[in-house]
Amino acid sequence: MSKRPSLREIAAISDVSVSTVSLVLNDKPGISEQTRLRVLEAASQLGYEIGPSSMNRQATNTIGLLIEHGSIHALMDIFYGDVIRGFQAEAQRLGYQVLLHMYDQHSEGLNAVQSDLVERVQGLIIANDGDITPEMVVQLEKARVPLVLIENRIEGHQLPSILGDNFTAGYTVTRHLLALGHREIAILRGPAKYSSLVDRLRGCFAALGEAGLTVPEELLPPPASEHPQKGYLQMKSVLSSPRRPTAVVAISDKTAFGAMSAIHEAGLRIPEDIAVVSIDNVASSVYTNPPLTTYHIPRREMGVLAMQKLHRIIEGRPEIAVKSVMYGELIVRESCGARKAG
Repeated sequence: MSKRPSLREIAAISDVSVSTVSLVLNDKPGISEQTRLRVLEAASQLGYEIGPSSMNRQATNTIGLLIEHGSIHALMDIFYGDVIRGFQAEAQRLGYQVLLHMYDQHSEGLNAVQSDLVERVQGLIIANDGDITPEMVVQLEKARVPLVLIENRIEGHQLPSILGDNFTAGYTVTRHLLALGHREIAILRGPAKYSSLVDRLRGCFAALGEAGLTVPEELLPPPASEHPQKGYLQMKSVLSSPRRPTAVVAISDKTAFGAMSAIHEAGLRIPEDIAVVSIDNVASSVYTNPPLTTYHIPRREMGVLAMQKLHRIIEGRPEIAVKSVMYGELIVRESCGARKAG
């Protein structure tokens, strides 16, 4: 017995999206008669039995969430937990089930993702980049499944994406330190494979450049590879150098938590000896000692917006592919202190 053709195969032949095929086979409105006939003809050519009993019911109300495996442990309760919760709540409100796929580059390839996830869903959210490379996203785009990206973008490809205002975040927190009179500023950067963290770093550099400042190498330590306490180790490296900063920009709240531990461990005071600012405004940032000045990224709202956009695409509504940047704001707390003298 020959294998039953998939919605993706029908979409490829009829030159439409998987969501359009699903709408046609489920006899849903919103599709032109010309497109409907083209899809039905392609389905017939492939031997797809058209009728209510033959619908791929699992795909019609299931959407996928693809995220790298490493992000789950490091970010579930810090950043992406809020994104995922917003996305899942909105998906449930709209009547979808969510199929989570944690991609592990060491144990699976793209073919596994396509067979385990793409073939089973009506639409797909890709959250973050990192191990999910641009090449991988482009291949998933070719599968014609509706895609929306969160904290990810692919140059040269017009895919809808939801982004935090990361450049502005880095620029704003650095400008805040400069306005307080700081000039010896360390930056605890993140792994370069994450575009959101790279954008934050660029914002920091832009603010320093406007002030005519650069960051010496000893105040810009690389992240400790695959270590859960990157901020702690980076701050230890900074404190071991003869050039002690008066302030630190941590690329994320999680990094800041580790840095603050290292500063306290060294017998130094925050903010009297070293001021600390960060980006994210996770819930626990208000409970640090002292409370952390940080830039708020609307994480839950990013998940909600991504799901709403995916839903409109699945329904076949006109949707222009745009990069949507979520506004944030600086949250000033006690970790910065008063204006520096001089």
